[in-house]
Amino acid sequence: MRMRQSLAQLERSFEQEAALERARRRELRRTAATRSRIRRKARVEQLQKLRFIMLMVMIVLTVVGVTVAMFETLAWLMG
Repeated sequence: MRMRQSLAQLERSFEQEAALERARRRELRRTAATRSRIRRKARVEQLQKLRFIMLMVMIVLTVVGVTVAMFETLAWLMG
């Protein structure tokens, strides 16, 4: 009788440990997925910021180039 009780306790203990391990793995997966999502979002935001800055630089350069060309053409026509 004592051996059966000990075996039953051992089985219960094993099942509890297995359940805890499954819960721990599930939590680790969820945590990893959350971190991955956060990193991906940060990377996308950084790339968007870089693209926006490049767009602004290109617009400013275009404005400067058109203004210089316009005044050079005006000076050539007047002179």
